[in-house]
Amino acid sequence: MTNQQAINLIRDTFESSFDKGKFIRFVKNLFKHYDDTDAALFTYSGNLVYEPFRPYISTYSRIGKYCDGKHSIDILIVKLKKTTSLERARAMQRNFVSWYLNGGRGEQMKDAALVAFVSPDDEDWRFSFVKMEYTFEITEEKVKVKEDFTPARRWSFLVGKNEKSHTAQSRFVKLLVDDSHEPTLEQLEEAFNIETVTNEFFFKYRGLFIRTKNELDKIVEAHPLVKADFEDKGIDTVNFAKKLLGQIVFLYFLQKKGWFGVSRDEDWGNGSKHFLRELFEKKYCNYTNFFDEILEPLFYEALRTDRSYDDDYYSRFNCKIPFLNGGLFDPINNYDWVHTDISFPNELFSNTNPTKEGDIGDGILDIFDRYNFTVCEDEPLEKEVAIDPELLGKTYEKFNAIRPDNFDEYLKSIGTKDENKFNKAYGVYYTRPEIVHFMCRQSLTEYLWNQTTKAKLDQIISKKDIGDLIELGELITEYEATALIKKENLENGKQKSTDYTMLLSEGIRKQAETIDGWLADIAVCDPAVGSGAFPVGMMSEIVRARHTLSLYIKNGDRTSYTLKRSCIENSLYGVDIDAGACEIAKLRLWLSMVVEEDDIKSIKPLPNLDYKIVCGDSLMKVEKELFNNELFHELEELKPIYFGETNYTKKQDYKRQMDELISQITSGNTQFDFEVYFSEVFHRKKGFDVVIGNPPYIQLQKTFDDKRKYADRYKQLNYETFERTGDIYCLFYEKGITLLNNGGHLAFITSNKWMRATYGKQLRNYFLKNNPKILIDLGPGVFEKATVDTNILIIQKEENQHLLQAVTITENKKNHIDLAAILKRNGIVLNRLTENAWFVGDDAEQQLKEKIERIGKPLKNWDVNIYRGILTGLNEAFIIDSDKRQEILDNCLDEDERRRTEAIIKPILRGRDIKRYYYEWAGLWVISTFPALHFNIDDYPAIKKYLLDHFDIRQLEQSGKKYPELGFNARKKTGNKWFETQDPIAYYPEFEKEKVAFKAVGKNLAFSIIPSGVMITAPASFMSSAHNKYILGFLCSNFTFYFILKNADKTGAGDVMLNVQSFEKIPIPTISATNQPIVLQIELLVDTILAEKKENPKANTIAWENEIDRLVYQLYELTDEEIEIIEKNNT
Repeated sequence: MTNQQAINLIRDTFESSFDKGKFIRFVKNLFKHYDDTDAALFTYSGNLVYEPFRPYISTYSRIGKYCDGKHSIDILIVKLKKTTSLERARAMQRNFVSWYLNGGRGEQMKDAALVAFVSPDDEDWRFSFVKMEYTFEITEEKVKVKEDFTPARRWSFLVGKNEKSHTAQSRFVKLLVDDSHEPTLEQLEEAFNIETVTNEFFFKYRGLFIRTKNELDKIVEAHPLVKADFEDKGIDTVNFAKKLLGQIVFLYFLQKKGWFGVSRDEDWGNGSKHFLRELFEKKYCNYTNFFDEILEPLFYEALRTDRSYDDDYYSRFNCKIPFLNGGLFDPINNYDWVHTDISFPNELFSNTNPTKEGDIGDGILDIFDRYNFTVCEDEPLEKEVAIDPELLGKTYEKFNAIRPDNFDEYLKSIGTKDENKFNKAYGVYYTRPEIVHFMCRQSLTEYLWNQTTKAKLDQIISKKDIGDLIELGELITEYEATALIKKENLENGKQKSTDYTMLLSEGIRKQAETIDGWLADIAVCDPAVGSGAFPVGMMSEIVRARHTLSLYIKNGDRTSYTLKRSCIENSLYGVDIDAGACEIAKLRLWLSMVVEEDDIKSIKPLPNLDYKIVCGDSLMKVEKELFNNELFHELEELKPIYFGETNYTKKQDYKRQMDELISQITSGNTQFDFEVYFSEVFHRKKGFDVVIGNPPYIQLQKTFDDKRKYADRYKQLNYETFERTGDIYCLFYEKGITLLNNGGHLAFITSNKWMRATYGKQLRNYFLKNNPKILIDLGPGVFEKATVDTNILIIQKEENQHLLQAVTITENKKNHIDLAAILKRNGIVLNRLTENAWFVGDDAEQQLKEKIERIGKPLKNWDVNIYRGILTGLNEAFIIDSDKRQEILDNCLDEDERRRTEAIIKPILRGRDIKRYYYEWAGLWVISTFPALHFNIDDYPAIKKYLLDHFDIRQLEQSGKKYPELGFNARKKTGNKWFETQDPIAYYPEFEKEKVAFKAVGKNLAFSIIPSGVMITAPASFMSSAHNKYILGFLCSNFTFYFILKNADKTGAGDVMLNVQSFEKIPIPTISATNQPIVLQIELLVDTILAEKKENPKANTIAWENEIDRLVYQLYELTDEEIEIIEKNNT
C-alpha cells in the first residue's frame, strides 16, 4: 500500500458516518493477518448484554482477534443506545470494555481492544484503543492477577462526517504502508498518543500567535486611530493576539455542539459544526474584511447580547447565535471595536499556502480545521486524541511569560535552550492531569473523613469506605445501579435471589444525603490558580462523587450541568497574579459547563466569575475593618446576584457597587485580600476546607521589579517561614494554611528543596505545628523541561498526630503511575521528624541517620574553607584555549607585559573535567581579572585588545542591559568593570593551595585533589584543609554517596546538585587518638589510588576503594544491617 492509498483509506473510513464494511477494510489493512473466522466472530444484543450495561448498549460485536506475539487484542463494534451520546457516559463505555477484557464473557483475559463506539442516528463516532492496567497480587503460592475493579485506560479518536482525519493520518499511515511487519501493542498505543498531537498543535498555535501579533503591529503603526485607541486603553499587541486566538479556539470547541448557524425556530444542536469556516466562505453574509466585519460583530455583539426576546436570532448572519455572557467576549480593555477598524488581512485566517507537511493553507482556520476538538477534558483513564480544554493550560504555561517588552527576545529564543527560561523565570509549570487528580481525590477523601469524624459517624463509615466512594465511584456506578434494582426486586418479591452485592458500604448508602451535603458545602481555593487545573479537577471529583450518591438520593435536580454550576458558584475560588491566567481558568470552567448543556430549547448563559477567579497577589496583606458587618453583608448579598446576571448594564452596576464596598472595607487599598474578596467563606466557614495548587517556584533573591527583589516585597509582611535566601513557595505554604478553617487540608505540589535546604528550616518547623498527613517525594520528571525535583504534601490545620505517611517514587516516568496504589503499598510512617532535614525512610533508616549525625561532624564545622568556582559572567570571553592564550602572549609588546599577562592567564578545570580521584585538563585557561585584585586593564594591552576585538563592549559590561536587536545581553548588573570577572573572587589565594574539587551537577559524583595554581569554574566548587586526603577518601566512599543521594537536591533530569550548602553538611568523623590509625590507613590507600590514577586514569582501583568503604563503616561503628541499607540504596 502506498502513502496516498493509506491516506485515502483513512479518509474514507474516518471522515464519514460509521460504515461497518469500511471499518473492516481498515482493520484488515492495519493488521494484515488476524483471525476473522466464524469461530472468532459474535454479536450480542438485548438480554445477552451484561445487565449493568443494558441501559446504554444495544449490541456489541467482535469482528476479529489479533495477537502481536505477546498480547491479545480484540476488535469490537459497540452500538450505543439512543439515550447515550459519545460525549457523555465516557466512563460507562470504558468500564464496559474493561469488563469484557477482564473475561466478562467467561473467556480468557485480553490485553487490549480496538473499538468502534457508534451512536444511532449520529454522524460522528469514536475509534478507541482500550488497554488493561492489570494489578498483580503476590500470594505464598503464586502471582495472580487481581480482578477487582481493575481499571482500563482508553484513548479515542473523534471521527465521522463532521471530523477531519488529519491526526489519524499522521498516526496510522506508517502502520498501514508497512507490509513487512505486524503492528505491536506498543505501536498501537503510540498511534493513540495524545502528547504527540498536543505538541504538534502547540507549535502550530505558536506560529499563528507570532503571525497575528506581527500583523497587528503593522496595523497599529499604519493607522493612527487604532494606535490612539490602543494607547488610550492600555492595549498591547501581545495580549490582543493571545485573547483573539483564545476566542477563536473557544468557538471551535463550541461549534462542536451545533450551536452556531441554527436556522430560525430550529432547536439548538442542529447548527453547522463548521460554522467559522462557513462564515469565512460567505455562506451567511458577504464581507470585505473577515475580522472587522465578521469576527468583531460575532464576538462583541452576537455572543455578548441577550436576544432571547427574538429566539436568539441574529439578523446579520440570518441565523441563531447563543448569548454566552461571562465576559470572554467583552472587548479587551473595552476598546472601541465599532469605530476602530482593525483590518487583519483575510489571508491570516485562510489561504492556499502549502505547508511543509503537504497540506494546503496555513491560516488560523486552515490549521484549526485539521484538528479534532472536544469539550471534554482528559482524565487519567480517559484520553481523547484531540484538542481539549486542557491544552489551554499547556498553552498558558508556555506563553505566560511572553510580554510586550520581551517579545523580540522570545522570538530569538525559539528552538534554543533559552526558550524554557521564559517559563522558569515565573516559576510556572504545568501540572500533569494524573497529579491533579491524585491531589484532588486525596484532598476530598481527607475532607470527607474529617467531616465524618466530626459528625461522629466513624463507627458506621470507615476511611476506606470514603476512599472507595472517591476512587471507585465511576468504576462501579453501573454495577451499583443494577445491584440496587435487584435488591428492590428481592424486597418486592419479584425475584428470589441475586448474584449482585452492593459495592459501596452500607454506611455510605445510608448517609448518602449527609455526605452529599458535605460535598455541596465544601469550600476550595487555589491561591496560584494558573490555568485552572485544580479548580476544574476538584469540580470533576466532587460532581463524580455526587453522581454516585445520586443512586441513593431521590430528590432534586441532579444533572451534571446543575451540579457543576452549583459547585462553581458555592465551592470554587482561585487567585493569580497574572490576569491572563485568570482568563484561562475561567474559560476552562465555562467549557466544563458547556459540555453538560443539553437543553435543545434554551441555552443557559454562562455565569460571571469575576469574584470567583480573581487577579491579585495572594501573598499580600491588607489592613481592613473585618467587623464592619453591614458592608460585608451588602457585598455578600450582591455576589450571587452578579454571578447569574446577564443584562450588561445591570452587571456593570452590580460590579461598580461591589468594588465600591471593597474599597470602603479596605480604606481604598487596591491589593487583593482573601478575607475581603472571599468574605462569605470566612463568615460562613471560618476559612477554606481545602487549599490546593501548584504555587510558583521563584527564589526570593530574584528581581521583582526595577527597584526591588521579591524578598524586599514580602519581608515586611511577617511571614514565619520567610528566609531571604528562600523560595516564594514557602510563603504560599504558610499563607495557604492560614486560609484553612480548623481541620481543613492543604495540598500542594512544590519543589522538594524545603525538605533539606537550610532555608527550609523555618518551613519544616511551621509544618510541625500542624498535622502533616501525606508526603510523596516525586523526584524529577513531573514537569516538562523543568529542572526541579518535586513533592506533594497534604497537611491538616490541626494538632500534629506524628503519623505522616510518606513514600519516594523511584519510577522514572511519572505519567500513568498510580500514586495512591504506590503510597498504599510502599508508604511508611514518619513519626520522628524535627526541624532538621526530612527524608523518607523507615525506622531503621531513621536510626541510621541519627547515628550518622551523632558520630559525624558537618564539614562546615571543620577547619576547612569551601568555595564556589569562578563565575566570569561570559565564559566565551574569559575562558580561552591554548592557541588563543598563545596568540595573546605573542601580541604583548615586551617581556614585562608578557610576564604580567602570563601570570594572570591561569589553567582552569570545568566540572566535567573532575573525575573520581583524578582530573582531565582540557587545555583551557581563564583570564583571571578578578575585581578583588584591582587590575588596571591598560597594564595588559594584549588582553584588552583581545576582549575588544572579539566582543562588543556592551556585552562585556556588567550593566544588566538587554540588546535583543544585537543578539546578546550585557552581563549581570554589578559594580565591577567591563574587563573584570563577574564575581569578585576575594578568596583567590585559595586557588594557590592544593584542594579537593567537586562538580556541582551530575549523575555520578566526582571528587579529586587538584594541584595549586589550577583554577576551577563555577558551578564546580572546592575546599582546602590540612586533611585533604582523608576527606577525599571519605568523599569517594559508598557512605558519602548514600548520604548525598539522600540529602542533596536533584535536577529535573535526576542529576545530583551538590552545591556548597549541601556539601558543607556532609558529616565526617573528626580525627582523634582513638581513630587515628584508621585515618592513616585511609590516607595511605588514597595515596596509592592517586598514584595509580596519575599513571593510568583508567586503572582498576576497586579493591582499594572497597577497603576505604570498610574503614569508613568502621569509623561509624555500623552494623551489618546498616551497611546493607547504604549499599542497597547505592545500587
